[in-house]
Amino acid sequence: MGHRRSPTPPCRRAAGFAANDRGAAAIVLAVALPVMIGGMALGTEVGSWFMGQRELQQAADLAAHAAGVKLREGADEATMRDAALDVASASGFDGGTDTLTLLNPPDTGAFAGDADSVAVRLLRDQPRYFTRIYSSEPVDLNARAVVAVQGGATACLLALSTSASGAVTISGSTEVTFEGCDVASNSSASDSFLMSGGGSMLSTGCVNTVGGAQTTAGLTMTDCTSVNANAPPAADPYADVAEPELTGTCQPSGSVKDKTLTPTENHPSGVPAMRFCSGLDVRGSVTFDPGLYLIEGGSFTINSNALVVGSGVTFYLGDGVEMKFNGSAQFSFSAPTSGPFSGLLIFGSRSATTAQHTVTGNAASTLDGAIYTPASHLDFTGDFTDDSGGCVQVVTSTVQFSGNSSLQVDCAATGTRTVAVREEVRLVE
Repeated sequence: MGHRRSPTPPCRRAAGFAANDRGAAAIVLAVALPVMIGGMALGTEVGSWFMGQRELQQAADLAAHAAGVKLREGADEATMRDAALDVASASGFDGGTDTLTLLNPPDTGAFAGDADSVAVRLLRDQPRYFTRIYSSEPVDLNARAVVAVQGGATACLLALSTSASGAVTISGSTEVTFEGCDVASNSSASDSFLMSGGGSMLSTGCVNTVGGAQTTAGLTMTDCTSVNANAPPAADPYADVAEPELTGTCQPSGSVKDKTLTPTENHPSGVPAMRFCSGLDVRGSVTFDPGLYLIEGGSFTINSNALVVGSGVTFYLGDGVEMKFNGSAQFSFSAPTSGPFSGLLIFGSRSATTAQHTVTGNAASTLDGAIYTPASHLDFTGDFTDDSGGCVQVVTSTVQFSGNSSLQVDCAATGTRTVAVREEVRLVE
């Protein structure tokens, strides 16, 4: 018989198994690998949240700036929101799933209630992937940015045309002075601001133009070393003022001489009014009592040697009505300082694209308020010098100066609105 080996005792077999390390690494790896993969997946997903937050904040900053540019131009909230949405969408914002909120003025923060500021908030519900094992709720990513329109100066002359050559023209041997204020043109033409003639002279704070400028050695600017070309367009300060309805009893004659006119009819605007349906021709000594004067069907003419005064008055020029102030006449007008037409001395129809208005002034005449003819051309001729320390503000489509004019702007008490220029859009929150 052969020799049989004695069975290994159980305790020795256990000791041998414990001492055998073959395959241990595989076991450890099998246990650790899921944990490692899960950790890497979790880190990648959390990192994607941070990247998404940064992307959303950048989109909010850019969107708020775009809205601020529109705010500077005088746009309404809907237009600002459209601009913000366009820029945000180009920066990774998904208009289909993300949410954009725009507030003007902001409702919280240091600029809460500031009408010259706008806030944009972007919200994104970020879906979960690997982290769904912890929660099925999406991760809320949100970003907020606030911009403010700050700084700037005041213009007393603004040409609203967006394309006209010579939208502001200083011609001939003209000498024009704007004391304490700027000149602005919204035209993008290369000669948006035009000085022609060797003797033309202009003194102002600064010339601001969306397009370019052609100047002469006669340009003097106290606040700028050079023309502020390629500037943003200035907002029309009266864009939201509704044109008055042409309603009421027509006066029997459009010709007035040596009399006082007193508006008595109730106008829908709430301002007492008087209506002239065949123009208004002024001769002799005429006083206009406070109120609204509606002129249609002819021209508004102040004839030679007339002596005309009016306080708290607004003259509305219907479509096609042209204003003609003669140089040998003496006129002294001031606009209302409150009410729906506050600050508006002359209000030209926004449909009067072919009207040509002429103010031929003299040293004895004064205007206190705004000449607002947003669709029409205005000529300043003669030697109009308003040195009364008052407010002469011109907001028109295009304007030409061909006489010696000296205009001032001290509008603190005249009810006019500010024509803001040289403003900056700044990210403040």
